[in-house]
Amino acid sequence: KVYIFKLLKRVFMRNILASNFMFFILLCFLSCHNKEESKDKNNSFPDWEAIANKLLERSDLVEGEKVVLVAKPGDFDPLIELLVKKIPKTGAIYLGTFSVNPNKMPREWETDFIKQARGKNKEDLTDYLMQVDLGIMMPGTIPTDLEYASMQDVLRKDKGRTIHFHWSGAYNLSGEAIEIDNIKSEYYQKVFLDTDYINLGKIQRSFESAIRNNWVSITTPRGTNIKFKIGNRPVTKQDGNASSKRELQLNLIDREIELPSGAIRVAPIEETVEGTIAFPNSIWNGEKVEDLMLTFNAGKVIKIECTIGKDAVKTELDSAGEAGYSFREFALGFNPLLAIPKKNPWIPYYGYGAGVVRLSLGDNSELGGNVKGGYVRWNFFTNASVIVGKDTWVKEGKLLMGN
Repeated sequence: KVYIFKLLKRVFMRNILASNFMFFILLCFLSCHNKEESKDKNNSFPDWEAIANKLLERSDLVEGEKVVLVAKPGDFDPLIELLVKKIPKTGAIYLGTFSVNPNKMPREWETDFIKQARGKNKEDLTDYLMQVDLGIMMPGTIPTDLEYASMQDVLRKDKGRTIHFHWSGAYNLSGEAIEIDNIKSEYYQKVFLDTDYINLGKIQRSFESAIRNNWVSITTPRGTNIKFKIGNRPVTKQDGNASSKRELQLNLIDREIELPSGAIRVAPIEETVEGTIAFPNSIWNGEKVEDLMLTFNAGKVIKIECTIGKDAVKTELDSAGEAGYSFREFALGFNPLLAIPKKNPWIPYYGYGAGVVRLSLGDNSELGGNVKGGYVRWNFFTNASVIVGKDTWVKEGKLLMGN
């Protein structure tokens, strides 16, 4: 009897232990599953609530500030609906939302402020918008839209600021625009929400200090070897700070804050720009151009060399006039989250990623330069080296200093 009792007790305890173990395993599985599910949910696009909250965080609105949105009706309408509710909670005043599509105007966007703007020409609309403290340019809007262009004229009068929330600016390595699909939207959302804006601003200010009184040289394996100085020219730091309390704004694009963020932009002193730019194979005047090399003297193109497409290059530059033959700006990306992906590489958000260089041609008046004429051509370089004085900040597309 004692033996049987001990045997039954042993079996009973073994079953309890087994049951407890299985219960523990089940709990672990459910916990991990819920975490993964939560993680997927947090990372999936669109997370309108998180995006709206981040936009308002970056705006840093103060009580009484007047805010207007400029939008194209479509996929981002739920975000606008959230912003309409959240802006007044900051103490700011929501004025309304302009639709850039004259044939589609959601009724809830049309406030009294928007109705009173109807029918105004650009000059009158600019005067009307002088009361706006912050304009948010939503995805789908472009500078030729009347409301967008009028708000830019307000900025040119040293009034207000705008957020450029374009959700665009993706390019292949040849500099041709590519579509923003769901994968890229999810990528942009993560960048926008996870960027360390404080550290980004620190690195950019450090770079500005370095280039202020030194020669800046850019080289590439293809043969680019160009240098310039910036002197006292304004350096626009796209650090994501859209507050009215940030540092002095010295030109148009200082008042236009890009989100996502990442680049510094400057128009060098034109007379100091010397050397050559070797371009990636790209499209000029609608035609493919290969092995293009432009030589600059005092900021002007003095020589054009290439193996294929020289006439296309000349046609594009000639049609642009003096601006076509002028060096426009130097831009350098600092955001590590926007760096060129190693797998299936492409250029995210206008080259704002760490180590991406932009050497542009054309009108640089919006940057504080002396070249006018309207023509602008951005050229991306993903494997450039940037040397400031004797210090290498970027080596073959990799940001070194401040990283």
